[in-house]
Amino acid sequence: MIYWNSFSDFLAMGGYGLYVWGSFGVTALIMASEPLLVARRRKATIARLKRQLRAESRTTDA
Repeated sequence: MIYWNSFSDFLAMGGYGLYVWGSFGVTALIMASEPLLVARRRKATIARLKRQLRAESRTTDA
């Protein structure tokens, strides 16, 4: 078990704090942004498919 003498020692993580907390930060950022990006891609795909369907129905009507 690891024990720290102070909160600043905990944040420093034995000299690896920047790497540890940076990794947590990047992971949290990716996990937060992924659902937003998926929702935006889904919306764009649905819009593209609707445009495609309209274009195809125009060519068959003419």
